[in-house]
Amino acid sequence: MSVIKITPPHLRTKEVQDHRSATWLELFYDLVFVVAVAILAARLLGDASGAGIASYFGYFALLWWLWASHTYYADRYDTDDLVYRLLAAGQMVAVVVIAAALSPDVASSTRAFAFGYAASRILLLAMYWRAYRHVAETRVLVKGYLLGFGAAAVVWTASAFVPDDRRVVLWSVALAIDLATPWVMRREQAKVPLDVSHLPERFGLFTILVLGESIAAVVMGLGHSEWAVLPTVTAALGVGLATALWWLYFDNARGSVVRRDARVRRAWRPTVWIYSHLPLAAALAASGVAMEKAVAQAGHGSMPAGDRWLLVGSLVAVFLSLALIQLAASVDEPVQARAIIVSRLAGVPFLLLIGLLSAPGAQWIALGVFAVCVAEVVADLSTPSSESSTLVAHE
Repeated sequence: MSVIKITPPHLRTKEVQDHRSATWLELFYDLVFVVAVAILAARLLGDASGAGIASYFGYFALLWWLWASHTYYADRYDTDDLVYRLLAAGQMVAVVVIAAALSPDVASSTRAFAFGYAASRILLLAMYWRAYRHVAETRVLVKGYLLGFGAAAVVWTASAFVPDDRRVVLWSVALAIDLATPWVMRREQAKVPLDVSHLPERFGLFTILVLGESIAAVVMGLGHSEWAVLPTVTAALGVGLATALWWLYFDNARGSVVRRDARVRRAWRPTVWIYSHLPLAAALAASGVAMEKAVAQAGHGSMPAGDRWLLVGSLVAVFLSLALIQLAASVDEPVQARAIIVSRLAGVPFLLLIGLLSAPGAQWIALGVFAVCVAEVVADLSTPSSESSTLVAHE
């Protein structure tokens, strides 16, 4: 049995390696986000009003930023030593607190959420402090992170001690500081690009995570159907819909890899590619919630307008996000990329048309959006294949 030692962080992105895969710790780390996203989906299922949808997307953005921040660190400095494992485990505990605080049950608490979020950010600062001490070539970059993320962590901590009505304001300030920090440090980031294979794989894994939530939502909807024909068929359409969305992402936008190329290092493409995954992931999970509603409502008259637009609107967001990701990812094959982007944009009006149909039952709405997604897959299959596009990735 191997002994886990304390090993100082080192700059992994400058190591010579053909392919770097996600570690077992990273996959284990993702499990707490599976739970947190499931709880957010449950909140949206219980409240799909305008306020409920806004709350869902706001909390999802905060959770995604926690996951992405850890992913950026691990991409550059992960050493998988004893200290890193303990800090990552501490972050997992913090996310568990966050997930419990998001629960619609008695544990719901914005104060607990603030404490959990602050703890997670402080533990990330501890990781970066180790990198600052041991990795001299990125000391300027990490100093900027420590100052920016540290200031945001102070605001997060302070938000736990203010009245509830002011807490969201401080959260907005803290998130703005967090998001602005990588932008301010973009020149230093460009000197240390992220890994050539690891980062796209990690974002692909998170996409799989939210697609899994969609499958789970369909199962939950089917659990209330008593095996009636229409709900069962609608559930099958839900699985088919998730499969088509998986196909669209992993056969195209996910084909991108990172490269270190000085000609495009400061281009807009990496930023767009990375941050377009936020609305993509949030919308994929929301579409799963909408499909759960559709399965439960199949055969019971017209689908309510709010639930119908939740399904259609989330898929519109998915299509637009996929178009942006494809635009950013396609450096070497602009003709093929243009065809795929046009296909995604062309699908949007058809989805909106389905949303305008007030009479059909949930099973017909599900069939309509499924047909649009299948048409997208067919259109992609008819597009001439090419080698995977490449891009430079940085925060």
